Amino acid sequence: MANRLFILLVSLFSYLLFDGSAAVTFSSKLIHRFSDEAKARWISRGGDASAAASWPNKKSVEYMEVLFGNDLKRQRMRVDLQSSNKSQYQLLFPSHGSQTLYFGNQFYWLHYTWIDIGTPNVSFLVALDAGSNILWVPCQCKQCAPLSASYYTSLERDLSEYDPATSSSSKNLSCSNQLCKSRTNCNSLKDPCPYVAEYASEDTSSSGYLVEDVLHLASVSKHATQSLVQASVIIGCGRKQTGSYLDGAAPDGLMGLGLGDISVPTLLAKAGLILNSFSICFDENDSGRIFFGDQGPASQQSTSFLPIGEKYDTYFVEVESYCVGSSCLQQSGFQALVDSGSSFTFLPADLYDKVVSKFDKLVTAKRIDLQGNSWKNCYNASSEELHSIPNMRLIFTTNQSFLVHNHIYSFPENQGFTVFCLTVMPADGDFGIIGQNFLMGHLMVFDRENLKLGWSHSNCEDVSDSSHVHLGPPPDVGSPNPLPTTEQQSTNNASAASPATAKRASSKSSAPSILQLHSLLRLMSSLILLMCLFVPSD
Repeated sequence: MANRLFILLVSLFSYLLFDGSAAVTFSSKLIHRFSDEAKARWISRGGDASAAASWPNKKSVEYMEVLFGNDLKRQRMRVDLQSSNKSQYQLLFPSHGSQTLYFGNQFYWLHYTWIDIGTPNVSFLVALDAGSNILWVPCQCKQCAPLSASYYTSLERDLSEYDPATSSSSKNLSCSNQLCKSRTNCNSLKDPCPYVAEYASEDTSSSGYLVEDVLHLASVSKHATQSLVQASVIIGCGRKQTGSYLDGAAPDGLMGLGLGDISVPTLLAKAGLILNSFSICFDENDSGRIFFGDQGPASQQSTSFLPIGEKYDTYFVEVESYCVGSSCLQQSGFQALVDSGSSFTFLPADLYDKVVSKFDKLVTAKRIDLQGNSWKNCYNASSEELHSIPNMRLIFTTNQSFLVHNHIYSFPENQGFTVFCLTVMPADGDFGIIGQNFLMGHLMVFDRENLKLGWSHSNCEDVSDSSHVHLGPPPDVGSPNPLPTTEQQSTNNASAASPATAKRASSKSSAPSILQLHSLLRLMSSLILLMCLFVPSD
């Protein structure tokens, strides 16, 4: 029987392979392995009659136990298969640990994390910025922020400067590389690729040239076993910084987490190290977590990213309405950039006026004017009045609600009163920016694979359990995961492509189409299953 089925499979495959244009129709009768007909065929083909007699009777306890056992085996096989398919993906975080750090006003209210770059590895305290793409660090400095710890009361160690010449794993990214977007500024295609990154803060920029080097990462599996990973990434050798970068914002560099080709999440995903997603969590207690490859819990709420033009270049979302207290404002929808590199939240001017007016009506505390303060809406509140500050919510599509936990900043005053200010500011343009203060208290998931922003309330616990384990510098583990090939660099994520754009196979082609091969594989699986039905279990 097995030989005949094998011949039939070969014949069908040959038929589809050499005459794929013809339609194939195949049918067969399925026989249950414990049926009377199966027993008769088993005996007629020389099978052991005593073995067939021992097959369990239908609806008997033994019959049900055998079926139940087979179901469990199939389920375990399915789970094992799914696990093996995802084994290439890891939940990664910087080798120092997943923790993010927050130093308040001294470092421009941004969140930071320690990362290690190069061979031997050098540590950098970089700001986390979902609104940009490049990872840059101070390097061969012509104009950089001070790096001595004596300039920063929050630091206990000096900050580092990167020198590609001292890293054995470093090499220049040439102007001929597809990832170089500034070729017009190159004298030769062999020159190092220059970069200039300009940011929203006034006159704030970083410039230099691009290099390829290793970023040291760590991963903890579900069994709490650790592995260390060296991933090839693109790094900006930041020779010159301007504006806020000379005055306390990102003095030791910045990690862009955007959708661009050279961002760290993009390169990790294209190298096959992680699922194309990452999460950040900013705790209200001045710390947080970052995980590459994290798609968040199944229970999280989400909203889709919006394209700008026809491209998904930034984490842009649509807010349907803005709520203050128990009611939502009329005509309060707006579009906003979700930007962890922005300290506070900015609203379009007309919406900002509505929000401030509504908030002011609901606040029972006395409004005051703080001279020299950027926040224009400040109040002097008693301890009782502090408990009645109206909350704020953002409503997204399908009634997805985002409760804001951190829309005020407070500091104690004399005589039992506390001053608090509304940390919402007017934007210059027509769209808003959802900054770090609104993101606090949430696990924010930037699911780039499915083009969605996810969120859930969180205290930013360390799911990697790395807080209990010291993660030292990775040992020499051989060649790092390389940068994606030219083909990978130019290919978008398949899951983000519309099925309508896929090139259709010609109906006159003599080669089998993908659909035909898929059908053939399904047919072969069915025939193999049919063959198994004729074999009694042990």
